[in-house]
Amino acid sequence: MKIVSFWHRVLDLISPRICVMCGRRLSATEEVICNKCNFHLPRTGLAKDAYNNVMAKLFWGRLPVEHASALFYYEGHSETANIIYQLKYKGHPEIGYIMGRMAAKEFMCDDFFDGIDGIVPVPLTKDRFKARGYNQSEEIAKGISEITGLPIYNDLVKRTVFQGSQTRKSRWERNDNVEHVFTANKPIPARLKHLLVVDDVVTTGATIVACSSKLVQSDDIKISVLSLGLTKR
Repeated sequence: MKIVSFWHRVLDLISPRICVMCGRRLSATEEVICNKCNFHLPRTGLAKDAYNNVMAKLFWGRLPVEHASALFYYEGHSETANIIYQLKYKGHPEIGYIMGRMAAKEFMCDDFFDGIDGIVPVPLTKDRFKARGYNQSEEIAKGISEITGLPIYNDLVKRTVFQGSQTRKSRWERNDNVEHVFTANKPIPARLKHLLVVDDVVTTGATIVACSSKLVQSDDIKISVLSLGLTKR
C-alpha cells in the first residue's frame, strides 16, 4: 500500500491533480490516471507472447527483434490518446516516467526483460529537445529503468533531422520520412548484446526501424521494443 505524506495531501488540496484520461480529480494515492481508467485501460497483453505477436511482426524481416510489446492500444481522439498528448505537448514528463514504471511492473511478470542489457530511448533532435524541455521516450525509459535496474544509454544514436509529425502520413510516407534522420553517435560497448528501444507510440514501426538500424550495424546486437501505445489496426 502506498504511503501518502501529510504534505502530499495538502498539496493535493491546494493544486488538485486530475486524471489525464477522464479529467476526474485524482485521489492522493492515484498517479496520472485514476483507478477506474486504469482498470479500463485497453491493455495489449502482448508481453505474454512477446516474440510472436502483432507488434513484433511489424519488425520481422526488418530488425532482429526478440521481444516487442506496448502497454495499451492507442487510438486518435480517444482517452488513451490524451495520455500521449499530455506527455508530448503539454509539458508533463512525469506522465512518461509513471507510465514507464507501470509498464515495467506489468511486463516483468511475463519475464519480458530477461536477457536485456540496456535501454535506448528514441532520441529527439537538439532543437526539438530544447523546445520541449525533455525527451518523452527518455522519461518513459527512466520509469522502466527504476523498476528493472537496467541502465539507459541515450548517447548511442542521435537524431539529426526532425521531419515533422508522423500522425497523418501513410505507411510508406512514414518509412521515407525517417529513413535517414538517425546516425550512430558512438561505438556500442562490447558488453551490450541486447538493447531495449523505447518510444511513446508505435504505428508502422518506421521510427523504431530507422533508429535501431544504427544499433544493429554492430555485430550480434539483438533488439527488443517497448512503447506505451500501439496503434490498433
